[in-house]
Amino acid sequence: MDEKTRTELEAAAFRGLVAHLRERTDVQNIDIMNLAGFCRNCLSKWYLAAADVRGVELSKDESLEAIYGMPYSEWKARYQKPASEEQLQRFEQSKPLHAKISGH
Repeated sequence: MDEKTRTELEAAAFRGLVAHLRERTDVQNIDIMNLAGFCRNCLSKWYLAAADVRGVELSKDESLEAIYGMPYSEWKARYQKPASEEQLQRFEQSKPLHAKISGH
């Protein structure tokens, strides 16, 4: 497979992931984080970092909107629920995995 085709396939897969996450507003970021070690916010940070490497001007808010499909504050107001004690405990346990995957 040539590099151009590989890049196009990766971009299509990324767009599919973002579209899926936009549809699944019932799935909270903390749940994704606890299971996979990354969340929508991580994707927006990776998107912003990729823009920065390529010299593309993009703000943090613009990168969040690229992932959420709306301003982050609007998404939070519509869909984000308070984390349960169990979710918070699992998040604390998953912090080393999160740091490894997200680079934070």
